[in-house]
Amino acid sequence: MAEVASNGQASAQGGMPQLVLQKIYVKDVSFEVPGAPQIFQEFSGESDQVAPQVQLNLGHKAMDLGNGLYEVVLSVTLTCTLGERTAYLAEVEQAGLFGIAGFGAEELSGVIGSYCPNLLFPYARQVISSMVLEGGFPPFLLQPINFDALYAEQQRRMAGGDAPFQLNS
Repeated sequence: MAEVASNGQASAQGGMPQLVLQKIYVKDVSFEVPGAPQIFQEFSGESDQVAPQVQLNLGHKAMDLGNGLYEVVLSVTLTCTLGERTAYLAEVEQAGLFGIAGFGAEELSGVIGSYCPNLLFPYARQVISSMVLEGGFPPFLLQPINFDALYAEQQRRMAGGDAPFQLNS
């Protein structure tokens, strides 16, 4: 069972792993419609343009803030194009502060690389959805992401000699 010190920090008493979510927040957000207002005519089907194409890019980074406190930032970039033109670009950096203690290096990497982004994703998905709708476009809901599989793939690539997961301090 997780223990929380009076200051909200995770404490690893007795060697038991501890994980405490302290805060979830939007670190950065951006929404752009470079072709407005003409792009709305094309997007609504009033033109003979091609169907919208959506590209999703995900990333995450973590920073050790000391005393078992980590900031994990999930970056989500959604780009919608019509042919060669960008209809909209939505970006969010959804962050969380996590008190993490008592994990080995491999387990800590897994918590930061899989569990934390998985916890942050629904918040980032809501921000993206709101921005797209408020930007004048039809609603868009990002599908769930399997961060466990993404982390496993990252570990597999690392074993093959690709760049490892980096924890910024």
